[in-house]
Amino acid sequence: MVDVLADTINKIKVYESRGLYECYAPSTKLIRSVLEVMKANNYIGGFEEVKEGKFTKLKITLSKKINDIGVIKPRSSVKLGNYQKYEERYIPSLNFGILILATSDGVMTNKEAKQKNIGGRLLAYVY
Repeated sequence: MVDVLADTINKIKVYESRGLYECYAPSTKLIRSVLEVMKANNYIGGFEEVKEGKFTKLKITLSKKINDIGVIKPRSSVKLGNYQKYEERYIPSLNFGILILATSDGVMTNKEAKQKNIGGRLLAYVY
């Protein structure tokens, strides 16, 4: 696996489309942060860490609320005034989905980043 976040996002997308209720992903700090944002916005039911031998995995509970999810590559940086350009590109309508960004204050949505007046790097979109 080269991009663990992209593999996890793709796994969530496939499991949601098949109607399954849970999936497993590797446990990294970035993936946990992205899942926290998705959980706070009610796109997943939750997640918990599960030990399998000497490795730790995340058990993700899906909530059947995701229409589409994807990783954004290349992870381009977004300045404060450029959010609308990327919202139009990745989200189908106003107030319907979220962009997930890595900022200096941690991983957050585009709406939180606008409120805090900070930019960041695009990671993924969910709606």
